[in-house]
Amino acid sequence: MKKLHSLTLAQKEHTKHGESFFPVQKYITRLTTDYPVVTTHWHEEAELTLITQGDCFYQIDLIDYEVNEGDILFIPPLFLHSISRGNSEELLSETYVFHLNFLGGNSTDICSTRYLAPMMNQEFSMPHLITPKHPAYASLRKIFYQINSLYDEAVFGHELALKSLFLQAFFLLLQYSKRTGSPDPGTPSDKLKNVLDYIEQHYAETISIPELAKLCYFSDYHFMRFFKKHMNMTCVEYINNLRLEKSIELFEQGNTSIMDVSLSVGFHNLSYFHRAFKKKYHMTPLSFIKELKK
Repeated sequence: MKKLHSLTLAQKEHTKHGESFFPVQKYITRLTTDYPVVTTHWHEEAELTLITQGDCFYQIDLIDYEVNEGDILFIPPLFLHSISRGNSEELLSETYVFHLNFLGGNSTDICSTRYLAPMMNQEFSMPHLITPKHPAYASLRKIFYQINSLYDEAVFGHELALKSLFLQAFFLLLQYSKRTGSPDPGTPSDKLKNVLDYIEQHYAETISIPELAKLCYFSDYHFMRFFKKHMNMTCVEYINNLRLEKSIELFEQGNTSIMDVSLSVGFHNLSYFHRAFKKKYHMTPLSFIKELKK
């Protein structure tokens, strides 16, 4: 049986999903009162998700969706998306993240040039939320269960069958899609991507609101409203969250100097780092290091 991965707040767009020769990874997402969101991110892979327990809110390409237990979600490559817990105490979902190259997206045959490449270039408007009322739901749910069984058991030749099943899922979704042409590069989604990319590359440095606002050609005031509207948190809160997640990665890699880690991720005030870390993870950095050693 393959090892399952839990999708946490630290899953960013630069995460490697699966291996280069088998770019498919299964994730179990669990949202609770302690971890109520998966922050906005994007990646080159597509996602196919089944909500197995609870309800939540998805934001896909800056559009909000109310999602309930049993619903299926499809997120094409490069689409911004986030998840926040709904009214239920706990949300559980199963997600397959896979690169279209696994399906032949980097080949030159008719399937790639007519369907997969345009999908990777965001030239199709495809359904994102598939509820039990959707005509394709029953077939997609059956495909999802088959994917689950094959991925978990990993029988000889399962990669061939998984490739076939993902292609079948795409075929079903394409019946309810339309060709839209190349996307406008100046959309709000692209502006937000540019900002998040910049923060990802410069989180260890001092980042000011004016320099981020310039990336979008916004005033500082307009930018702060724009960011909070689409991210459900202030820009400062997002940067601090990212820095804290990066500090966790460094501790897990064996770094035990709290001062060095604090400075490496952009916290230049050790007391502030301690307070922020404890508020987010309900323990001090030193307690976290001790837990890792156990």
